[in-house]
Amino acid sequence: MVRLAGRVVMAMAALVLLIGAWGVLVEPRLIAEARHDVVVPGVPPEWDGEEVAFLSDLQVGMFLANTGTARRMVERLVSDPPAAVLLGGDFVYGSSPDPAAQVDAAVDIVRPLPDAGIPTYAVLGNHDVQVGATELLSEALARAGIELLDNQSVPLPLPSGVPGAGGAQLHLVGVGPHRVGGDRPAAAVATVPDGAPRIVFMHHPASFPALPAGSAPLAVAGHTHGGQMRVPFTPEWSFLRLIGEVDVPVDGWAEEGYGHAGNRLYVSRGVGFSRLPMRINCPPELTVFRLRRE
Repeated sequence: MVRLAGRVVMAMAALVLLIGAWGVLVEPRLIAEARHDVVVPGVPPEWDGEEVAFLSDLQVGMFLANTGTARRMVERLVSDPPAAVLLGGDFVYGSSPDPAAQVDAAVDIVRPLPDAGIPTYAVLGNHDVQVGATELLSEALARAGIELLDNQSVPLPLPSGVPGAGGAQLHLVGVGPHRVGGDRPAAAVATVPDGAPRIVFMHHPASFPALPAGSAPLAVAGHTHGGQMRVPFTPEWSFLRLIGEVDVPVDGWAEEGYGHAGNRLYVSRGVGFSRLPMRINCPPELTVFRLRRE
């Protein structure tokens, strides 16, 4: 009996080591491409069928940061360009004493997007502010040709090769970082002309409930990492939920009743890590939305 118990313990230890090795060495290198058709009321006909991609949480500066996977995601977008790319914040993590080095490394990863002529926009995340990199990131993103939105909106340029036919423009709203008190969701969407179609993006999904009813038919956020390590067969339980960090939508879409009527939120798993450089049952996500008319 003692010998059997010893074998069971050794087998369990080996299983834990295998799962750990998978979570550190294998799964973070996988790319899960999540594609969704989304109706945006009033979207101009020039945008019908066009794609907008979302990439979040690079977390450069984290131990064993997942920069290689982030670069491959960017390469994939450059090879098959969407009409626009949205960067959801937390470019840096804060474990390095040199935020300037983190900023340079993070912006170098995403620089190929504007270099390829893809309109690229960003918001900041809580780590970007907490590490003291707000000004550094603002300047570096601007030099790279990436527009940083801080509780404001911009009209999106027409997709490449699509002749303009006039009429309503599609607007993009960027919300500031929630955890450090920088988000003004209602003020951000108030900068959009009345009735104009829009996409809203933010770092933290907790900014979403403050959006007025009907102001965000498509909103997208990051921050949660999808829980980062999900318990198989019980996807609602995860590492980051267990330590009290986040509540995570199982399939990315926030459940009905979260936020006001007429608004819809998608939460991406992002690329990087928090606390531990590991992903289990929760691979990094590159999110692509194909826009549809009503």
